[in-house]
Amino acid sequence: MYLTGRLPLLVATGVVPVILLSVAGVHAWLAALGWLVLCTLAAGADALAAADPRSLDIVRTLPRRVRLGEPVEATLSVHNPSTRRVRGRARDAWQPTAGAPDARIVLDVPAGERRRITVPLLPRRRGELRSEFVVVRSDGPMRLAGRQASLSAPGAIRVLPPFASRRHLPSRLARLRELDGNTSVQVRGQGTEFDSLREYVRGDDVRSIDWRATARSGTTMLRTWRPERDRHVVIVIDTGRTAAARVGDSIRLDAAMEAALLLAALATRAGDHVHLVMFDRVVRARVTGIDGAALLPALVDAMAPVEAQLIDTDWDAAIAQVRALSTRPSLVVLLTAQDAPEAARGLLGSLPALTSRAHVLVGAATDSVLGAGAVLDEPVRATAEDVYRAAAVERTRRDADLVAAAIVRAGGEALADTPDALPPRIADRYLSLKAAGRL
Repeated sequence: MYLTGRLPLLVATGVVPVILLSVAGVHAWLAALGWLVLCTLAAGADALAAADPRSLDIVRTLPRRVRLGEPVEATLSVHNPSTRRVRGRARDAWQPTAGAPDARIVLDVPAGERRRITVPLLPRRRGELRSEFVVVRSDGPMRLAGRQASLSAPGAIRVLPPFASRRHLPSRLARLRELDGNTSVQVRGQGTEFDSLREYVRGDDVRSIDWRATARSGTTMLRTWRPERDRHVVIVIDTGRTAAARVGDSIRLDAAMEAALLLAALATRAGDHVHLVMFDRVVRARVTGIDGAALLPALVDAMAPVEAQLIDTDWDAAIAQVRALSTRPSLVVLLTAQDAPEAARGLLGSLPALTSRAHVLVGAATDSVLGAGAVLDEPVRATAEDVYRAAAVERTRRDADLVAAAIVRAGGEALADTPDALPPRIADRYLSLKAAGRL
């Protein structure tokens, strides 16, 4: 049973009769008590006259997956098999991050009929969103009180990463097609294979001249090379405590996912094999052995429920995971933090064992304030807060430079940029390695 806002209004209307009765000689407290008893009986009778909401059957229909930030509709099919009309309100039990409306749904289901209710959702967080029940309130005829019940209607939807960096993919694919077709690579390398022969023109690399073909044809012939396919690209996303740090409008883990998705989409179009592992001290997600069009759906589905863990990452175990994914990876991309030498000690100690086997690229998403030199270049700072902020920025930048230099000394390559700029930078570096014949 529940009470509506009409009951207090009904009790308030009894103030005037109580005053009039007290003037007529009746005790005010006796008149007030009688009025309260009457209102209570009216509310109880109204609740008993309300239709039983437990007689309703509710079936939920909703998509299994949706991207973060995209609107989606959940449909509730409400069937009333009883002989009484159900009037009232309903509320779907979604968590706040599902973005369900705060207003309750008006419900009016005649006897023996079915009604469909649409609940708009706007997810604000990755992962699994669940609703186990729907709360239904059935009003009495006088709308003073009614009956309430929680009806089971389980449903779940998986919110996938938004892949906002997809907008950078067409331009990188155009560069990849140019690299693979129109202009073949003319420099030999570990990541190139023979493509075709053509006549030598001034400016070509003389190292690519094919002397046997030149002798046969009577003109100088040049070998052209193209990036080798079937290379193995391993992406490792750090899900330890540094992944929970906020950079820009999101956390570092979300920026790492964007970079991984863009690189994976580009590499799979280039014919390379992409492996993914999300790791801190245990494997949080793993995708391997999937190529072609099925790769991106598998990646976003595996990434969706993963959250940053407030523990330090075991980099020795992470490197072991890389070896398990590919015996001879060509490129290993580690998406982690480059904030402080103390926090990066485990990574720096394990990095040489990996750089001896593959080209290693360490990418990190940083706050946009690190790229703004205006705060540091001001000759006069108005307040102490400005001084402390500038000092903090300078200290953070210095620590990041120290970590980047240590990564280079260990044989790796360091890239750091804002969450929006990091994915295309890593994709561009992948293309440059292809063009140079190093991948």
